[in-house]
Amino acid sequence: MQIMIYVFKTSVDSQTKFESASALLNQLLPESQWNFDLEDCDNILRVDSELNVTELLQNNTLFDCIELE
Repeated sequence: MQIMIYVFKTSVDSQTKFESASALLNQLLPESQWNFDLEDCDNILRVDSELNVTELLQNNTLFDCIELE
């Protein structure tokens, strides 16, 4: 299967939110690579995954997540 790159604007803007989001992402996406850029104004989350993670991440209850095109 092919690895896709997904980029999201998020509401993760603090260390506390980052820690909560990290725990969720590790649980939901154990086989995927991901990282946050909290210095970016959109608090970017980048995910490299074989799964289609868009719906999964946009429906989480810990942080807002909007896919960028």
